[in-house]
Amino acid sequence: MFRSHLRISFVAIFITSAPLFAQMPLHTRIDAQIQKGLKAAPAVRSSDAEFLRRVYLSLTGVIPSAPEARAFFADNAPDKRTKLVDKLLASDGYTRHMTDQFDALLMDRRADKHVKRPEWRAFLQASFAANKPYDQFVREMLSADGSDPKTRSAAKFYLDRDGEPHLLTKDITRLFLGMNLHCAQCHDHPLVDAYKQDYYYGVMAFFNRSYVFTDPKSKLAVFAEKAEGDVSYESVFVAKVKKSTGPRLPDGKPIVEPKFEKGKEYTTAVAKGERAVPKFSRRAQFADLIASKDNTRFARAAVNRMWYFMMGRGIVDPVEYDHPANAPSHPELLQMLTEEFVASNHNVKTLLRAIVLSETYQRSSEPPKGVEIDPKAYNVASLKSLSPEQFAWSMMEAAGLLATERKAQGANPNEAGIYAKLAAPVANIVNLFGTQPGDPAYGQDFEATLDQTLFLLNGAVLRDWLAVRPGNLLDRLNAEKDANRVADELYLSVLTRTPSAEERKEVADYLSRRGENRAMALQDYAWALLTSAEFRFNH
Repeated sequence: MFRSHLRISFVAIFITSAPLFAQMPLHTRIDAQIQKGLKAAPAVRSSDAEFLRRVYLSLTGVIPSAPEARAFFADNAPDKRTKLVDKLLASDGYTRHMTDQFDALLMDRRADKHVKRPEWRAFLQASFAANKPYDQFVREMLSADGSDPKTRSAAKFYLDRDGEPHLLTKDITRLFLGMNLHCAQCHDHPLVDAYKQDYYYGVMAFFNRSYVFTDPKSKLAVFAEKAEGDVSYESVFVAKVKKSTGPRLPDGKPIVEPKFEKGKEYTTAVAKGERAVPKFSRRAQFADLIASKDNTRFARAAVNRMWYFMMGRGIVDPVEYDHPANAPSHPELLQMLTEEFVASNHNVKTLLRAIVLSETYQRSSEPPKGVEIDPKAYNVASLKSLSPEQFAWSMMEAAGLLATERKAQGANPNEAGIYAKLAAPVANIVNLFGTQPGDPAYGQDFEATLDQTLFLLNGAVLRDWLAVRPGNLLDRLNAEKDANRVADELYLSVLTRTPSAEERKEVADYLSRRGENRAMALQDYAWALLTSAEFRFNH
């Protein structure tokens, strides 16, 4: 522990020496920037158990299995955390988890409309499996119109919002620019001086000519565009004063739009019932502009979002309100990570690896005695609730459903097939614990509902998962006769840690009292751990 703090302090001395500082590993530079803002001793480094559970949830969206936990605890190599991070980033679990996160983030759990969810998820999976540069990923999504079968899946972002210009303007600016301009539709933002109404309509002008066109013969819906249509608006506070704007990004220059003779605005003459294709497409300019290296808001918003995913809060927080009056907690850190992200060709894995290898990420969630938690200083690891997807997969891992499926498949289980088979119960839990379709999937505080409480207290699904099956948690517990070994298996499988002496005694006493019905007692105890606050939150 002393060596860890000494290293950070030593690095901090050389921050002013730019050439030396730039040569240091990115995770070390993260710690040096965080260290500058600390006013008191930070939390100690997390235990192996705390780190293991946290990093599995961060990078794969599911807690580790009991065998994985035992193997990590038994490993005495000094670089075992680094090796684990690299292993997880290369795993199918990483691809699945990023697909889950970005499916929820980008589509807000909307019901399918024009593009089926499996097709959309295949696009996401292929992108994250290949570690596609983030700017390329966004360009592909925001340039797809659905007409090309090869890229149709990426057009779900537009098509399943019905191409509605106001909805697209609001979602695109908050997701890719870190600017929630919702309240700038009718007037300059009343609470954020930097969010102007002309910002809103400048972005909207890229989409006001677009619409969903359904081919009368094939019935295929595509995102089409007209060649005419301007944007005019007025503030509700300044009646009858109309303004107009062409397409432009916030703080950006207006797009130069070529003029065409009347009747020659389209590539070909448009017959009734046919899709029109303009010679100049406003929307076609948008994908390249927003993901351009010249648009610093784009990379900055992406970095802040990734930091939020790993750390539980953004460097700018809330992440969708980046403006001068809501300054970053660590402006130099955000600038450094943004520059590194662009220099790495928008490499998501490189960024996430640096964050989780930092001592800042690896801090304990327990503050030092007498030290207050300061979320902005990152002096203690954030306590955050699991996402509905993380919660569902982790419950099934803890209960042993994944182990049962692996055992059924023999020596070489197909992980992708296992997760595909169990996708239906995950969807049911996401519907129960997730936000309402169309509401932002992230940035909401966790509040239990009555339906969620009933599911946890006496739900038939959870009871079924805890029935005895070959290789699952209850099967393993029933095979153990020693109460201490039962306690170890319970706590390691569900909470990724070994039980305390008091918890061991509690398990032994409980089983002794319920001796006539040991199997039911084991199921009840496992149920209690699965529905505990410790399981529901990541530490």
